[in-house]
Amino acid sequence: MKKVVVTGGNGKTGRWVVKEFLEQGYEVINVDVHARPDDLGTPIKVDLTDLGQVFNALTGADAVVHLAAIPRPRGYTSQVVFQNNVMSTYNILEAAAGLGIQKVVIASSESVYGLAYTGPNYVPMDEEHPLSPIDSYALSKILNEKTAEMFNRKTGMQIVSLRIGNVMEPEDYNRFPSFEAQKRKNILWSYIDARDVGSACRLAIEKDGLGAVILNIAADDTSMSVDNKELMNTCYPNVEDLREPIEGFNTLLSNKKAKELLDWQPIHFWRHYVQEQ
Repeated sequence: MKKVVVTGGNGKTGRWVVKEFLEQGYEVINVDVHARPDDLGTPIKVDLTDLGQVFNALTGADAVVHLAAIPRPRGYTSQVVFQNNVMSTYNILEAAAGLGIQKVVIASSESVYGLAYTGPNYVPMDEEHPLSPIDSYALSKILNEKTAEMFNRKTGMQIVSLRIGNVMEPEDYNRFPSFEAQKRKNILWSYIDARDVGSACRLAIEKDGLGAVILNIAADDTSMSVDNKELMNTCYPNVEDLREPIEGFNTLLSNKKAKELLDWQPIHFWRHYVQEQ
């Protein structure tokens, strides 16, 4: 049995990631600043900005999935968000390197593209699209991706950065038919089921030879009832670079690279759940 440390294991995404690893027979250390005795896995309360605590939490682990972060600069000053997210990720990778851990997954974000500021240059939008961060959270995620590349060059550690956004749990799907296109255009109307994030994290740990790689994680469809042509004509009429046909409801945030490198396939889609009711 392999031991995996999952940070932020009590969060909206984290608890499904922990569950995925447990169901696949892994021993899971659930690291969270709000750890409770009845949490899934083996809960440990850790301040990830303290490198000594991180070393202790990761000792004996075979792999790490780092999800913990301050998600948005709401309720925190921008510098606190930036410092926490950058230093906690650096400490995870520094401790992993020092302990000889060879597999790490870190949570990045689709916010690095900065569509609220620029809009997309092209769709579907892949990992090569230019980045235009507009807040300290997105900037911290870009720096974390660069930090991962540095540790890979330095140690050979495999580090997969998953650009995750708009995570949904099953109970969230009832809201989807009421979503407004303009309010969700900054994420290209993308979403991802938390259970599919869990499988992506596990596969990223189980795969070999990935080096330092960045992958979009998104469902195969958009979150909207309106088709893509109407969405683009209404919200981004000036985007002319269409890399693929955009008919129907196929995701405009490309997940092809994740599918190819991880042999991953999202299986949970909001239309299935809404239609069942």
